[in-house]
Amino acid sequence: VSQVPVAEGKSVQQTVELLARRLEALGADKQGTFGVDCETYHTAAALGTQGQTGKLMYVMHNSEYPLSCFALFENGPCLVADANFDTLMVKLKGFFQNAKANKIESRGTRYQYCDFLVKLGTVTMGPSARGISVEVEYCPCVIANDCWNLLMEFMQSFMGSHTPGLPSVFGSKHDSAYSPGDTMVQYMELFNKIRKQQQVPVAGIR
Repeated sequence: VSQVPVAEGKSVQQTVELLARRLEALGADKQGTFGVDCETYHTAAALGTQGQTGKLMYVMHNSEYPLSCFALFENGPCLVADANFDTLMVKLKGFFQNAKANKIESRGTRYQYCDFLVKLGTVTMGPSARGISVEVEYCPCVIANDCWNLLMEFMQSFMGSHTPGLPSVFGSKHDSAYSPGDTMVQYMELFNKIRKQQQVPVAGIR
């Protein structure tokens, strides 16, 4: 999962269309849509000891896994629960409070190209588009490090110089199987990066 910068002189939507055209030129077929969303919760102030910053928890959903809900702490574990977890969070509002203005999501089109699945999404916070996400999966392989070079080669064919480096989540995996939680960690990191970019003065954004 990586972010693609907006092309110079173009809008987010025009850049997404440009990437989509490159994928279709390669021979990729549209396979419906996808969505990933993320809500931020912070530990209730009453519980935080003086001088300590409250911990943030991210509750996420992915349309690829409609029956699951993912709860992640920054630098912490990723909990995979069933979809009823959302109602549990309502009951836990004495402990975790929803930072409502912070909801962020990525929605877009799924493409299939041979054994690759590509999801091209527009990242939005509230009504405005904030960035572009690209998720690429090589379906036959579950050991991420075994197929990274192949993934890189494929991503270069349509992302060019914006092909990402090895995701940090791979570093801890080595030869173990890749899981949906690993994808969600990457989306969480991407969303946090995009949130931070919005706090920079506009002149600092390329």
